[in-house]
Amino acid sequence: MAKTNAARRRAFEKKRAHLRDRLDPKKRGELSELAFLYKAASLGFAVAKPYGDSDRFDFIVHSRGRFWRVQVRSSSSLQHGAYQVSAHTKSNGHAVPYTADEIDFLVVHIVPEDVWYVIPVRAFTPHKTLQLFPQPSNRAGRYEKYREAWCLLE
Repeated sequence: MAKTNAARRRAFEKKRAHLRDRLDPKKRGELSELAFLYKAASLGFAVAKPYGDSDRFDFIVHSRGRFWRVQVRSSSSLQHGAYQVSAHTKSNGHAVPYTADEIDFLVVHIVPEDVWYVIPVRAFTPHKTLQLFPQPSNRAGRYEKYREAWCLLE
C-alpha cells in the first residue's frame, strides 16, 4: 500500500531533522548565510556579499542611505536552556572579540527555532560568547530585545 502524504511528510521531516543535526559547523554557517541573504532581501534590504572571506563581516546591508557591516552567526546546540553563540574571530589561535571598528551588527540565526537576533556590536562587546534564550523560560536573556529586530538595520 502506498504511503499517505502525512506519512511521507513525517518521514521527510524526520530525515530532514537528522540531516540538520549532522551538519558540520561550516556547512551550517553557510546555510545560515544563505538564509540571512533571503530574509534580509525579502524584508526590502539591499544586501551585498564581499569577495573572499578575509573581512570580519559577511555582508553589507544598505538601507536608507546607510551601509551596515554584518557578521552572521548560527547556533543549533541548546545547553541548559541557552544557545551559545561565538561573538569573536580567531587570530593566531586566540579568540578576539569583534569591535565596532570591524562590524556594526552580529546577526544570529538560531537554526532549530528559525529565530533571528539582530544585535548591535556595542550591545555585546567585549564579550566573546553570547547566550540566547529563544525558548519560553523563566530566564529572560539580555539580548531578547534584539530578537527579530530587523528595524535596527533601517
